Amino acid sequence: MRNLVVVPKIAYFGPSGTFTEMALAQLEAEGAFDGPVERVAATSPPATLAMVRDGVVDGAVVPIESSVEGAVVPTLDSLALGDRLQIVAETELDVAFTILGGAGVERLDQVRTVRAYPVAAGQVRIWLEENCPGAQLQTASSNAGAAEDVANGLADAAVSTALAGERLGLRSLADGVADEKSARTRFVLVTAPTRVPARTGGDRTSAVLEPHNTPGSLVGVLSEFATRGIDLIRIESRPVRTTPGLYRFFVDCIGHIEDPLVAEAFRALHRKSHVRFLGSWPAANPSGPPPPSDGDAADWIERIRQGERES
Repeated sequence: MRNLVVVPKIAYFGPSGTFTEMALAQLEAEGAFDGPVERVAATSPPATLAMVRDGVVDGAVVPIESSVEGAVVPTLDSLALGDRLQIVAETELDVAFTILGGAGVERLDQVRTVRAYPVAAGQVRIWLEENCPGAQLQTASSNAGAAEDVANGLADAAVSTALAGERLGLRSLADGVADEKSARTRFVLVTAPTRVPARTGGDRTSAVLEPHNTPGSLVGVLSEFATRGIDLIRIESRPVRTTPGLYRFFVDCIGHIEDPLVAEAFRALHRKSHVRFLGSWPAANPSGPPPPSDGDAADWIERIRQGERES
């Protein structure tokens, strides 16, 4: 009998032609998978992650953070709710957009309506004001969805990708469009809970924290990182929604759950907060100091246990 090769199904925020599909392709090129994958498009970040929770796919790629617009809120909220999921890898893309024109639209001065995904709109707002003054900005379901809207005659132009334009046969009115030329977006590969990827020394650890609703609780939670010299590189607050004034906090720190001080911090957090561990994985762009070693302290404790004299 032949050995059957199981090709993993990986969902991505689609349709085909989005930056997220490009991020999936980049993860494939970077060796995130053992072989080829079957790509499955989904309509939104929450829908993409729901396919993992429902067991329809083996993993999902979603955008999580823009260097210009900050957190991708639908992704964060979906990671905080429902069955726990885990981030196992990430990648980053330089992000610049292509303005695609519909039928009969050959110049920017002919554009009266523009479709754009909200995160994309925030990254080209100044450019649109300067180059398409007076054009009405309309919301699209995704970058590729904006192109599909134009192809269907629902708008004059789309803030999209060159890939989507090629797929749909749309005219490029402008390329390399971005208010910030160094704009980047970070994408994560998410699976059902699994064994944490091995520590590399250039890692990121993420969690959702819901501190007890008492005075000073947030300071107490954050101090668990500070007192151990752990670099906290991102913190985002989102309302819990069920209770006015109650928030959950998304935190990212440099380090891996296998780093002794990071593990120690999370043990302390577990005692004073509800913690949803989102994963430890190799960072696409490591930055900041790694967690300090506790080797000297551990050796000191062992010497005390053994009854050695101190100098």
